[in-house]
Amino acid sequence: MRYIAPEESRTRIGNLKYFEDLRQLSKNNRKNPTESEKLFWKILSYKKLNLKFTRQKPIGRFILDFYCSKLLLAIEIDGGSHNKEENYDEGRDLYLEQRGIKTIRFKNEEILNNLEEVKKYLYQIISNRKNELGV
Repeated sequence: MRYIAPEESRTRIGNLKYFEDLRQLSKNNRKNPTESEKLFWKILSYKKLNLKFTRQKPIGRFILDFYCSKLLLAIEIDGGSHNKEENYDEGRDLYLEQRGIKTIRFKNEEILNNLEEVKKYLYQIISNRKNELGV
């Protein structure tokens, strides 16, 4: 399965386009991660996963905290600001879903206080996603 997106929203090699203004913002975000993003990145960069994840990946008009193109999987780390942005997050998830990208969310507190459970759940999601896509 590849992106379920119209031709005009993809680059000539098939990747989803994004707003150029997001490039610098995502670069700044990579340089200044939150504590929970730092911890989570250690899990994702673990060689055992055999997957490439990208931090602060622009897609469309959004920047995803973590993204795996092989699994079409977005991972969002929600801090306190996301409590007020529920509608925004739902719209973002719908936008990504319409393009074949599955989004999973973790709260900062989950990562900081219960990393082992987060890791188990993440590995389960990755395994399920591999099966869904036949990867």
